[in-house]
Amino acid sequence: MIGKPLIILSTVDSTNNHAMGLIREGKAASGMVIFALEQSQGKGQRGRNWHSESGKNIMMSSLIGAEQFSIKEQFALSATIDLACCDFFSKYAGDETRIKWPNDLYWRDRKAGGILIENVVREGKWEWAVAGTGININQVDFSEILVQAVSLRQITGKTYDPLELSKELITHIENRIQMLQLQGSHHMLNEFNAMLYKKDEEVSFRKNQIVFKAKVRRVNINGELEIDRGITETIRHGEVEWLL
Repeated sequence: MIGKPLIILSTVDSTNNHAMGLIREGKAASGMVIFALEQSQGKGQRGRNWHSESGKNIMMSSLIGAEQFSIKEQFALSATIDLACCDFFSKYAGDETRIKWPNDLYWRDRKAGGILIENVVREGKWEWAVAGTGININQVDFSEILVQAVSLRQITGKTYDPLELSKELITHIENRIQMLQLQGSHHMLNEFNAMLYKKDEEVSFRKNQIVFKAKVRRVNINGELEIDRGITETIRHGEVEWLL
């Protein structure tokens, strides 16, 4: 069960780093969640840092024993965690909450959070998935972040307890993982695509310094984005930069 145990740290370099350390030391348990009040080196996508003010946001990592899944389900599990975060955030922020490919949580056109999945695969066997989730709760100053960000406090005008909300998020993660186990990868993929940011809309991308426009169509079971600019093209994570 996700959240058993829940380990609360006052400060850490990165909850994902801490979780990976426990795995290396043989001290990890499936379902363990690391929650931190402060991160000095929070990790985001493409090697970026995740900036978060101390004590104001959800910063946590869930350790998931991956032996129960096929190694081909790596994106399906990632989509499952994304959906759990979307379930949680939309409860407070409403139905304008979406998932921006590959792993960002968006409200309208503003970033509300990010998900980073790090996998441990040994000798072709998927052993662990560490699901890092950072969600903006009470922070209102995002001056150091290039992407326009937003928090629950800015959306609702209310102040929250990030630790208590993290427990709600844990419940959503547990529920979504159960859905993946019962209903399978393709069901989770369909739900992911239903919540896909800018689906069937034209957006700008940049690849090798060339900017082009294309319609966002869907994400496939391998986690690749399918776009349409006259013909359907498939994009892997890291191949293009999504411009707003």
